[in-house]
Amino acid sequence: MSAPAIFGPNGQVIPPGTIQRIRERARAPRGGMRALNGQQPQWFPYDAQDWTSPDTGDWLPLVNSPDREINLYRDRVTARARDLYRNDGWAKGAVGRLLDSTIGGHLHLVAKPDYRALGFDMVWAEEYRAAVEGYWRTWSADIRRYNDVSRRHTMTQMFRIALAHKLVDGESLILSHWRQDRVLAEGAAFATCFQGVDPDRLSNPYQAPDTKYLRGGVEIDDDDVACAYHIRKAHQNDWYDAAESMQWERVAREDPDGWQRVFHDYDPDRFQQHRGISIFAPVLSRMKMLAKYYQVELQAATVASAFGLYVTSPFDQDMVREALDDPEKEDEAWGWYQDMRSDFHRDSDLALTGAKVATLAPGEKIETVASERPSSGFSPFTHEMLRSMGQVMGLSAEQAHNDYSESSWSSARAGIVEAEKMFKRRTADFYANTATPVYATWLEELHDRKLVPLPRNAPPFREMRTAYARCRWLGAPRGWVDPVAERQGAVLGLDAGFSTLEQVCAEQGSDWEENLDQRAREYQRMKDLGLPRPEWIGAEASASQVDKKPEAQ
Repeated sequence: MSAPAIFGPNGQVIPPGTIQRIRERARAPRGGMRALNGQQPQWFPYDAQDWTSPDTGDWLPLVNSPDREINLYRDRVTARARDLYRNDGWAKGAVGRLLDSTIGGHLHLVAKPDYRALGFDMVWAEEYRAAVEGYWRTWSADIRRYNDVSRRHTMTQMFRIALAHKLVDGESLILSHWRQDRVLAEGAAFATCFQGVDPDRLSNPYQAPDTKYLRGGVEIDDDDVACAYHIRKAHQNDWYDAAESMQWERVAREDPDGWQRVFHDYDPDRFQQHRGISIFAPVLSRMKMLAKYYQVELQAATVASAFGLYVTSPFDQDMVREALDDPEKEDEAWGWYQDMRSDFHRDSDLALTGAKVATLAPGEKIETVASERPSSGFSPFTHEMLRSMGQVMGLSAEQAHNDYSESSWSSARAGIVEAEKMFKRRTADFYANTATPVYATWLEELHDRKLVPLPRNAPPFREMRTAYARCRWLGAPRGWVDPVAERQGAVLGLDAGFSTLEQVCAEQGSDWEENLDQRAREYQRMKDLGLPRPEWIGAEASASQVDKKPEAQ
């Protein structure tokens, strides 16, 4: 007896065996089955692990340690990133925008010792802060630059260069030195000074391969603690320092008493990573191709503009044929026509109000070449490519391609708010890894020389280094998109208790106490000159209002 026919939803007859195959396919594990060379099909629970797919079958990266992935190829990646930074305006502009939005032109120290942890009160903290900040301002911006071993940079300039190294090279390197000889012989205010070092000089002695305890010039112990750094005495490609470039100096991370010698800063992506990689690494290839695209488009536009206009002048056919058939008349025929054209243009020059009007000989006409360079899709395409660079650097789309023509205030502000998260994170990391440790190393000299106010029972600096060196840094001001609206929002936040004067001023790169002191001096000067009371001072409270106490509930 034959099986009854099975009809589909549209009345069609379903062939025998189809239903069974559908049921078997439904019972198969998710992720699909792949038959390899006629063998038993293999099951892949994740599409990402399928190595037989035509889309990802040739995508077979290896699993390696971070040091193996970075240290072997760091020099090549760094060289390419620097070449891009030197020669590509977008890359250099993006790094400059990051530096201007973080370090800015002046990095201002605000000492905030943890007086609670030290067992002191706020009165002492204010005295300590005033003394430390005064010494720091004098030393960090020393006109004679004794804060720098090479006597070239202020501390703000040194921090800016260090952060630029961290972005382009992937890491920064600063060494501390004790130069008592400069205090005695040259009149330097402090013996503590710092030296910026090119990260290229950090490497294994004699370019030896990495070992268990030596990774890219960083010496580690059994706990994976960086305990020393091996630094070349000169750059490897400086021919005039060829001898010193093959000499390495082992610099301990800290002295036995805890005085820090080396400040190595980078952004690790994984644990057990000991060297940094350029921020441009994920987009180096496409940024280089974009630079070539710009060059090709510019060359094409230049060529098109050079051939943008020409004059056509058809010859009489019989005259041309006769000239070609009779070589003896060739010069005569062609010369006659050229002479006619020359005479016509010489005798037919016309000008209207100083502008020359083109006149053509009989049979001549002007032809133009329509240039399609740059194409209409040039700007959207380049903007999209630059967005990818902005993503890895934490910039908004408008900040990446620096075009706000199609952005509204709200969209521009939203992009800036997102970018500010990156700015704050980068500055927080840089302050924690470089700026604050440098400040703590310098601050120890002030304590050793008893230049700061300390109570009798004050704990030693070496025991409470973190509490004494607690601080905040005021870098580049946040800036305004709409000054009126944003300032009104800041005032509303103060009135509602959502922020403080210190926070609002810090966002604009200023110190709230200095602002108040300056405003008090300005108002006092206005009173001395008999000027009217400005509205921003506020209404002056009477003595009865000041002395009035709230009634008991």
